[in-house]
Amino acid sequence: MAATTPRSPISPLHCQIKNPNHNPFFTLKLLKRRRKIPLHACSSSESNNQKTRAIELQKLIEDSPYEFNSRDSPASLPRPLTSAQLSNLASEGSRLRVAYQGVRGAYSESAAEKAYPNCEAVPCEQFDTAFEAVERWLVDRAVLPIENSLGGSIHRNYDLLLRHRLHIVGEVKLAIRHCLLANHGIKVEDLKRVLSHPQALAQCENTLTKLGLVREAVDDTAGAAKHVAFHKLKDAGAVASMTAAKIYGLDVLAQDIQDDSDNVTRFLMLAREPIIPGTDKPFKVPDILSPSTYSFILSFMYQTSVVFSLDEGPGMLFKALAVFAMRNINLTKIESRPLQKRALQTPDDSATVFPKYFPYLFYVDFEASMADERAQNALGHLKEFATFMRVLGSYPADNGLP
Repeated sequence: MAATTPRSPISPLHCQIKNPNHNPFFTLKLLKRRRKIPLHACSSSESNNQKTRAIELQKLIEDSPYEFNSRDSPASLPRPLTSAQLSNLASEGSRLRVAYQGVRGAYSESAAEKAYPNCEAVPCEQFDTAFEAVERWLVDRAVLPIENSLGGSIHRNYDLLLRHRLHIVGEVKLAIRHCLLANHGIKVEDLKRVLSHPQALAQCENTLTKLGLVREAVDDTAGAAKHVAFHKLKDAGAVASMTAAKIYGLDVLAQDIQDDSDNVTRFLMLAREPIIPGTDKPFKVPDILSPSTYSFILSFMYQTSVVFSLDEGPGMLFKALAVFAMRNINLTKIESRPLQKRALQTPDDSATVFPKYFPYLFYVDFEASMADERAQNALGHLKEFATFMRVLGSYPADNGLP
């Protein structure tokens, strides 16, 4: 097996938001201190409402922990959308600004464009930055990975779902197809090492071992491709997407190098406002279908995500899961995460230093809409004995091909 070395020092990649009217861009990044940015006054031809929105945006920028750097005037910055504007986006054909983690060419960018085909994809340096950008009205949505069919759950985003108050409004599944990339004129036998995200390297373990390449972990796949291209490396390649190869001008030495072709990542679509599932039928249903049959059909169209915690005791988790089983609600995912910043302790003569047990949160996805009476009853039942519970979202399931 080839050796693995520590991460390569790749410079921070801040979130770049394109200006739709100019070629220059401005950079969004976290600040340790706040900075006031003046906003030009509206012209005399603009309405009072536009002036009011400009003043509101000025206040938002002053209160924001982000810094805007622009080569253009501050008045050219894209304005945050109001709730009223968001409700009309679909009918007006407006472009949503959608945050994703990584740089251009990342699989997350492809997922964002699949989720919102006409969106303006906004790259962010970290998952936290994407959450914050939505909360601060700097973007309208975020599309972030939550689990992979080979690598498992992305625990960081489970923790961030609880820390922030965003809502899951959809999901999208993306097939992951890894390629081995290198600069022009470089052959496979010239390579000594390969850069990529740790999960991507793990998913190509067999191929990379056969090639005898030393693996170096970096923050993301597209970032690895960018690093190889920018530094014109001759002894190093990158594991990334075909899209990244086109963006950064790299040659594709090998395609589909993942060990398992069934490599799919599930992404969550996040927004400030939840979807409120209606009780009306979303499509015309023949009268011969009973309400229970229709509810069963609807369960394949929608799913709901919740998080809860329980008291310690025999059978408590069994009792929690039984509220779904007794109502014939199928669970599609269950994940446990430590309940941070608190450890329950029980007096015990034999253990005076460490807690007897640690509290956990349970994240559960199930096939049912919150408009479904079964789901309402199940969560009502769960709430009777759960120490904490929150509905993270009720949204259309992605049952199509990735």
